[in-house]
Amino acid sequence: MPRALRDEDIVRVDSNVYTVSGSNTNWVIVKDGDTCTLVDTGYPGDREAVLASLEAVGLNARSVAAVLITHAHNDHLGAAEHLRAVHGVPVLMHQDEVPHARRDFLDQVSVGQVLAHAWQPGVLPWAVHALRAGGTAHVPVGEPRAFPAPGALDLPGTPVPVPTPGHTKGHCAYHLPGSGVLISGDALVTAHPTSRIAAPQLLPGMFHADRARALDSLALIGDVDADLILPGHGPVHHGSARAAALAAREHAAG
Repeated sequence: MPRALRDEDIVRVDSNVYTVSGSNTNWVIVKDGDTCTLVDTGYPGDREAVLASLEAVGLNARSVAAVLITHAHNDHLGAAEHLRAVHGVPVLMHQDEVPHARRDFLDQVSVGQVLAHAWQPGVLPWAVHALRAGGTAHVPVGEPRAFPAPGALDLPGTPVPVPTPGHTKGHCAYHLPGSGVLISGDALVTAHPTSRIAAPQLLPGMFHADRARALDSLALIGDVDADLILPGHGPVHHGSARAAALAAREHAAG
């Protein structure tokens, strides 16, 4: 089962921005007074940790103005439907990710693909953990919504969607211009249990719907004016988005 949330799992990176480490995956709370934007929601098994993280920063489920989803894999979508169905929180994402979140299809690494890589360091322990956390659970969002209009969203933090397809068709990062923060989701991570690298990187190839497009999206990340990256997996990265994207491209070519 996912472990309980610890104090050190919540990192305040700006006056109103917190990144939270759950079960090998992260989510972000962007606070504005007594409300917030929640970016991603961990595994299904992380639901109580998501709620606890909100309480730890002085909020609760009713404080969430909207959930923004970087992409609809189970380790990022886990608590979204609970927040929508129980608390009326809208769940927003790129239009190309909407059918994925509804589970019209599932574009996620299969058990067979994982087993084919089980000999690689870290893969089997990660897979066991993912299963226990709900990695193969059926967690569709009942009414996922596309962004209402292009550009910045009228939500706490004024997040700007940055479409970064490749990991999934509709993967989207989020830029917080006022904080110099880029929430990169799985378009760029800084660590993962299946990777030996502790630096900006792409996830291993089996996790991407289209690795070539994921590689191309690094250029889009590099164009963002941010000096703090909050990835979907791994610790906070201090440094420009451009430098991080270049480092990830070098690792991918190595």
